[in-house]
Amino acid sequence: MKVLVIGANGKVGKHIVDKLVETEHTPYAMVRKRDQIPQFEEKGVEAIHADLMRDFEHAFKGMDAVIFAAGSGPDTGADMTIVIDQEGAIKAAEHAGANGVQRYMMLSSIGADRAEEAPDDFKFYLYAKRRADEYLKSTDLDYTIVRPGSLTNDAGTGKVTLQERTEHGEIPREDVAATLVHLLSEEDSIHQSYDLISGETPIEEL
Repeated sequence: MKVLVIGANGKVGKHIVDKLVETEHTPYAMVRKRDQIPQFEEKGVEAIHADLMRDFEHAFKGMDAVIFAAGSGPDTGADMTIVIDQEGAIKAAEHAGANGVQRYMMLSSIGADRAEEAPDDFKFYLYAKRRADEYLKSTDLDYTIVRPGSLTNDAGTGKVTLQERTEHGEIPREDVAATLVHLLSEEDSIHQSYDLISGETPIEEL
């Protein structure tokens, strides 16, 4: 499949692109800044210049799947959380449907399905994530929602816990990327939502 990676220049997104290169799929890196393009071209990956804050529908032309891995980041305010994590993800789902891109992988956050239980300073972010997740569920897309725990930059272990709901935990970004790429081709994961933390199950056995 031709796979559009939204947020390809992010910490998880870069891993996703690298993992896709190792598969039969072809990644297309959607980047917000033109100076981010060469790093992907050096890997033989085509980059598409598009901005979630503007019209980015052109990025979906000819694609078979999309992995939404964009995020506003911890240093931005509530306004950017709404623009990127909520409305950006919703608009991406709309563009996918309008352009026949049926497979949609959503990188969400653990606790998004129970945002009201979160600490006050984290509720806003999780409510935005949940709004995007719920919109995706209302579409006709073949979606999979993955809600990882706290992200680390540790090297991936290749082993995770993937369940409908689990206790909070940590997971390397590399393992999050590997899980998303693996589930992309797993039909049993369509119309499913999962929590994801480090564990004992090899990703290839999910």
